[in-house]
Amino acid sequence: MIIKDDLLYTESHEWVRIEGDLATIGISDFAQHELGDIVFVELPEVGSKVSSGEPCGSIEAVKAVEDLISPISGKVEEKNTDLEDTPDLINKSPFDEGWLIKVRLSNKDELDDLLSAVEYKNIVPA
Repeated sequence: MIIKDDLLYTESHEWVRIEGDLATIGISDFAQHELGDIVFVELPEVGSKVSSGEPCGSIEAVKAVEDLISPISGKVEEKNTDLEDTPDLINKSPFDEGWLIKVRLSNKDELDDLLSAVEYKNIVPA
């Protein structure tokens, strides 16, 4: 299982990459592995608002459907439209081609509530 040191994480297994005031969000390698083969992704529309801790979409796998929980609040600037035709990019490349959305942060203080890679490693089974 891969846990990248330069990312922030949530207890619900989303990851966040911060570049200025833009956050790229995806699901962790642990989450995609637990879900199994991902067959459909529903993401929020560009321009919509997301709120920290609130559902903003869903990920459907062969064995389960899970809510995508926004780790931060802000405005959706971009969504990964490649996932509409190839949702299994999340399984193949959860940190790169399988990213989900990019959100313009509305409250940088929320980043303090996220987990470091070390903290995340402590909550996922080895």
